[in-house]
Amino acid sequence: MKAKKILVIDIGGSNVKLMISSRAKRRKFPSGSGLTPGQFMKKTKETVADWKFDAVAIGFPAPVINGRIAVEPKNLGKGWVRFDFRKAFRKPVRIMNDAAMQALGSYHGRRMLFLGFGTGLGSALLWDQTVLCLELGDLVYGDEGTLEDRLSDDGMDAFGEEAWQAEALRIIPSLKQSFIADYVVLGGGNAKCIERLPKGVELGHNRNAYRGGTRLWETAPHSRQPRWNII
Repeated sequence: MKAKKILVIDIGGSNVKLMISSRAKRRKFPSGSGLTPGQFMKKTKETVADWKFDAVAIGFPAPVINGRIAVEPKNLGKGWVRFDFRKAFRKPVRIMNDAAMQALGSYHGRRMLFLGFGTGLGSALLWDQTVLCLELGDLVYGDEGTLEDRLSDDGMDAFGEEAWQAEALRIIPSLKQSFIADYVVLGGGNAKCIERLPKGVELGHNRNAYRGGTRLWETAPHSRQPRWNII
């Protein structure tokens, strides 16, 4: 299928953001720990009732394997793993991790590490036509806790913005070196809190999630196979 217009949905721990083009105004509604897939569908259909689209791309805040949600999300309600989005939308649907979708939209060649600073810590590594979804937030960090505990919204609330920024600036170059990345793109709502970016680090934009969602539907030249290999 060659989709003409893609509805891109970025499901975050705080908000669900919906985009139909790079120029149209983005729409959103609150998510949160009680959001179930049924509630998500009801609110989504209300929010985009006047939009016409051929297919759907969803960025989801949990591991996604072979286009399927692998585990229930940390910051939403339950019931997502077995939910049939294609049946609910009555449209073709492709799903990938939300950080990976924003990373895909931010990619401009070579080897790129993406870090998303928001409700959680999103991460992905991209090279050639390959997207490797990472879960760096689960790395044990410090005496107790994880990297996500330190660099998420909760970490900023616990330690303050200045200490959060100092820790981020200490960790980012180490991760860049560990993954032999040519550059790092920072996304998520808290990325803008980093005042001076280290060399080889650039600030992304939340709207890159739209580009990532449309790229998810791209096909390889002279083929109907997906252009991007999502691992």
